[in-house]
Amino acid sequence: MKITFLGATKTVTGSNFLVEAAGKKFLVDCGMYQGQAQDEWENSAPFAFDVKEIDFMLLTHAHIDHSGRIPKLYKEGFRKKIYATKATCDLCSIMLPDSGHIQEMEIEWKNRKRLRKGLEPEPPLYTAQEAIQSLEIFEPVKYDEIIEISDKIHVRFNDAGHMLGSSIIEVWASEDGKVTKTVFTGDIGNNDIPLLSSPTMIESADYLVMESTYGGRLHTRNDDKAEMFLNIVAETLNKGGTVVIPSFAVGRTQEILYELNNLKENRKDKDFREKYYTLMNTPVYVDSPLAISATEVFRNNMDLFDEETQELMKRGDNPLEFPGLKFTKTAEESKQLNEKNESSIIISASGMCEVGRIKHHLKHNLWNPNSTILFVGYQAPGTLGRKIVDGAKTVKIFGEEIAVNARIEYIEGYSGHADQEWLLNFIYSFFEKPKTIFLVHGEPDGQIALKQKIQGTTQIPVIIPEYGEQYELNQEVQRLGRVKRAKEHERKYIRLEVLGRIQTLKEELEDMSNIVEKEMLVEDANDEDIAKLNDRIKELEQQIVKIVES
Repeated sequence: MKITFLGATKTVTGSNFLVEAAGKKFLVDCGMYQGQAQDEWENSAPFAFDVKEIDFMLLTHAHIDHSGRIPKLYKEGFRKKIYATKATCDLCSIMLPDSGHIQEMEIEWKNRKRLRKGLEPEPPLYTAQEAIQSLEIFEPVKYDEIIEISDKIHVRFNDAGHMLGSSIIEVWASEDGKVTKTVFTGDIGNNDIPLLSSPTMIESADYLVMESTYGGRLHTRNDDKAEMFLNIVAETLNKGGTVVIPSFAVGRTQEILYELNNLKENRKDKDFREKYYTLMNTPVYVDSPLAISATEVFRNNMDLFDEETQELMKRGDNPLEFPGLKFTKTAEESKQLNEKNESSIIISASGMCEVGRIKHHLKHNLWNPNSTILFVGYQAPGTLGRKIVDGAKTVKIFGEEIAVNARIEYIEGYSGHADQEWLLNFIYSFFEKPKTIFLVHGEPDGQIALKQKIQGTTQIPVIIPEYGEQYELNQEVQRLGRVKRAKEHERKYIRLEVLGRIQTLKEELEDMSNIVEKEMLVEDANDEDIAKLNDRIKELEQQIVKIVES
């Protein structure tokens, strides 16, 4: 068996692995890159394999960083089966066309700029219609059933507890009279995510390809995050502000709705009841057509919910419904939310604030010190959400400079990803431990921290693959080198990274200019401090001049 790592290498998006085993070539995931300028090139770049040689695909779950390039694959001629759980197929039927619509909208905006420069227009990565067409090759499967792909390849989908329909996939491949078992985790969920069952523990594996999004961090436990959520929301509403929650339309939105519905069960003391009363008398808007459709998919797949949630439903308490909850479907309804003179809670996609209605809500609330922007999910480097979380004083939205005066909060415990403790527990749970673990879908610092923990506690060898690296899995893991496109990938990446750094530098210089003007160059400022600042700016200016001259 050979695995070539073609995405989610030392980064958290673009999941894509090419596997060659038992005379077949297949993919595990085909996701989009999200976050930074160089990622746009990654999405539109040619695949590093011949699409016509791929025999089938296994899809771990519906999130766009795992599924988002499937329509591109289809557009380039792929017509073989894509195996995924029924819930994943249902979610992809709304998420991929939505992604196609976004591709069309974004290229329209870019082409207007290209035409002004006298350049030819470019086509979208794929259209909404092409995304709809790609759904015809999806093959729904059930959890826990061993599926015969061929007489020498068998697979089993297990509940990953990350989102509705998410899977940890076991792959058995028989070659030369020997069976090799490799496990692909996709994204592993927290052990305590509301609505969903806990991740399935796997008994054995020869090799493990595991995500590491939070490999270096620990989450707030569930009870703490509910308390934090209520306190933040109540304090904001009492000030007459609005709580804006950038949320991933699928999974996180439904979890927050569950949490809002379930808060009443936790405590009975007076202080809690007052905060809860404030919350329950405030309108909660879910402002995302995709989130509305996804919530309907959740309602149609309630058999996948955990036992506690199913017991609630039997008592007539739907965890995705409560008084005050309103869904805004049209763009006009969305605009009206920012014209209302009332405190409210607005849950809107996208979760990283890159596209969609959330940008309008940020534009109308970021400047307001009475409002709160509450982040409840991972923010990839380079995204607008990450800039806000990292403390940017101002951000650009629709070309306009917006001051960040609102309260910014981040409750990490809402993440759908397992933290370091649960990633380690997943490994510890194997009766027969893997010979080697490959860490993917993580940032380098977190991956190194997790690698050290794994090797220190289990002595299992851990590899953090680079983009394009190919490994042969025999008695010992052998690195075979890198695919041809890897060097091209590096050359293009470093060039785009330079442009990205220059853009960041421009933004930081703008921030510095605003801070200096508002906080340093005031009448009562210390002359000595200003003189020192002037010398430092001169040094920076000289360094920039040297770079330009050389």
